[in-house]
Amino acid sequence: MAGDLIPGLTQFLAPHAVLLLAAVTLDLAIGDPVYPLHPIRLIGATLNVFEKGLRRTGANGYGGGIALFFLLSLFWIAAVTGIMAACIFSAPSAAWAFHIFVLYSLIAMGDLIGHVMRVDRAAIRGDLPAARIAAGQLVGRDTEPMDAAACRRAAIESLSESLTDGFLSPVFWYAVFGLPGLVVFKVVSTMDSMIGNRTPRYLRFGRCGARMDDAMNYLPARASLVLISSLAFVVPGCSAAKAWRVGLAQNRLLPSPNSGWSEAATAGAIQRRLVGPIWLHGLLVTDIWLGEASDPPASTHDDVRRALILIAATGIAATALAALSLALAGKF
Repeated sequence: MAGDLIPGLTQFLAPHAVLLLAAVTLDLAIGDPVYPLHPIRLIGATLNVFEKGLRRTGANGYGGGIALFFLLSLFWIAAVTGIMAACIFSAPSAAWAFHIFVLYSLIAMGDLIGHVMRVDRAAIRGDLPAARIAAGQLVGRDTEPMDAAACRRAAIESLSESLTDGFLSPVFWYAVFGLPGLVVFKVVSTMDSMIGNRTPRYLRFGRCGARMDDAMNYLPARASLVLISSLAFVVPGCSAAKAWRVGLAQNRLLPSPNSGWSEAATAGAIQRRLVGPIWLHGLLVTDIWLGEASDPPASTHDDVRRALILIAATGIAATALAALSLALAGKF
């Protein structure tokens, strides 16, 4: 039995087309439930533990950040592998179920769509305080100056930006390296969100996570321009030509090297301007607009609906392409 374990682990940790389709279907159907032992919460908790340990040893600079990446990655790959091994000893069905659970837990499309819809429903009701609260759960900016139109724009921006790091990148790294690749990506993503900010405490310690996040999102971000432009051909009210043109011309207007690709492409595709004035801690931090100058700012329920259809279709298309590639490679 022990001699068969390593081949079994390789099989159950590898990417599978059918399991990918099952996990994405679950995500779109029920979203991502919030509970204390969610894998992302657990990754964040272990990050805090390892960070405290590294800082106690004086490893609080660039080297400490690199060590944190390796410690977290090895710990979580080992944890997933260990649980998978236990499942294999129990029953193959348990191993397949655990595989789907991990994959489902580490992609985020359905929950994001639900958040965006909450913003839009509050705006439809005319409940501006609720719309601001819902928008504040998606973006890190002052919500007090925001009217209903600004709340809807913020929701569309978050939707289009998170398409890459919340869905396309996880699917990409899963398709290439299976569960270990997906786990490493989510470790990096968690590091970037928790310690990737340029505060004095994390300017050096958090640099590894931030740069690794940029690197691992690089290809999926640029692929998002192709996918969004392609889907804009078939989504009513969208323009494929504008998606491509605006995506290429304006992706560098945002400070992130990756988020601008999907955001600019979405602005062009739905033929509405995005971003606009953003306030943080009472200060105007940007007043950049993405999109063609002749297009109006996004502001209505129809704008949100068109963006939701476009982004959902893009995610589904990316899943289908990944699953097809895996199937052709015999991984199904």
